[in-house]
Amino acid sequence: MPYADFRAFLDVLRSNGELIDIDRRVDLFCEVGKALRQTSAIGGPALNFKNNGTAFPMVGGLYNTRSKALLAFEATEADVFEKILAGLAKPIAPVMASGKAATHDVVLTGPDADLTKLPIPTYSPDDGGPFITPGIVVSRDPETGVPDIGHYRFQIMGKSEMSFLAQPFHRFGKHIVKARKLGMTKYPAAVVFGVDPILAYTCTIQVPDGTNDFDVAGGLRGAPVELVHARTVDLDVPAHSEIVIEFEVDLTKDVFEGPLGEYTGYYTPGSMKPLARVTAITHRKDAYCQALLTGVPPTENHILKQLPFEASFFQMMKKQFPTLHSVSIPPSGGVSFSIVMSLTQRYAGEARHAILAAMATNLRPKIVTVVDTDINVQSSAEVEWAVAFRMQPQRDVIVVDGLPAGPLDPSVDDSVPLDSRTGSAIGIDATRPYGEEFQKVADVPGWQEYEFPELRARHS
Repeated sequence: MPYADFRAFLDVLRSNGELIDIDRRVDLFCEVGKALRQTSAIGGPALNFKNNGTAFPMVGGLYNTRSKALLAFEATEADVFEKILAGLAKPIAPVMASGKAATHDVVLTGPDADLTKLPIPTYSPDDGGPFITPGIVVSRDPETGVPDIGHYRFQIMGKSEMSFLAQPFHRFGKHIVKARKLGMTKYPAAVVFGVDPILAYTCTIQVPDGTNDFDVAGGLRGAPVELVHARTVDLDVPAHSEIVIEFEVDLTKDVFEGPLGEYTGYYTPGSMKPLARVTAITHRKDAYCQALLTGVPPTENHILKQLPFEASFFQMMKKQFPTLHSVSIPPSGGVSFSIVMSLTQRYAGEARHAILAAMATNLRPKIVTVVDTDINVQSSAEVEWAVAFRMQPQRDVIVVDGLPAGPLDPSVDDSVPLDSRTGSAIGIDATRPYGEEFQKVADVPGWQEYEFPELRARHS
């Protein structure tokens, strides 16, 4: 059965030793960031900061390990990939909640809708201020009305104002561009905290722009998402959200936002970004807020993205390349800048076709490597072995220039507007040459099954 809400997931984490309560006072300025960095570095538990100087407990580190991802998907390592693919193949439409929704237990408007009452951390002293990093933005295409959910960062600018980064090639950013072209001066949206974890993983699934993300989430959950209409903006939001911040983007005014340590492991410099004005804050009784650390890989941000990115990318590429065997999009590459694929070539040059197709996706990878199916794409040592001994640079390396740059790439000139940034990508064909004899692998046959009781006793 899918999780009914955020609290059900917290209960499962706690029962599995994956969530601990912090009763002592922890400061929102930098101390939360240090704590989350430490637990992330050791693959440790999520942390419930009960004493943070506000009336709301704040949970962080929910998605910082693969084991927590498996609990979120109620799956094992052996079946999680297939479970995600099966869910993507069978979307389920959302339903409207009956009766009063939990997220409307408390409704705050006007001066009472005060962002500074929420526990929003400043993760590092170099950050531009307190940032909402785990929030899920609910928005709608202003032309088609199709809803989207996605992760976007928000800097707190005051009691009722925020600013945010929405890349022009991400759906929320595209919605804002469309709204401006339609002559709108205000654009409604909402950012939510504390949802069924599958909604958080849905945000990173790669799907076409016309997709209703709530349908996708329903498929992954195996049950429809319950929605409720927001109080001050024309949107439907998850009915069991712990906290919902309803807002309008002022399409006539920008403010200086940033810097923030981002998923690349580098600070993105501050720059002018859109202004959002809060119209309401609604929340459950005794609501939880949420924190999420991003920065040098791997952090919670990267682990959250990896499984959905790999599964949805595999599904998309498999349609064009049916002999595709496996995919890895490692955290070390920010879960987008580096992609490794294994496939069986059906014709000469198919590995190059796959490389170019991957470069053309919305992931915008900078490095694409293709290997044979005897290579474990999740093993960097095996991939490096294939690159070292099955590839000749002059023959097997492709460099493509003038491509749209990957998001927040620190090696790209940041003075160029987001929609004008370009870069290059490298493709490495580390497969054996098609149709040609290649030297035999010098491995010892049967070593894995060999009975070696002395060694087994030493390591048992």
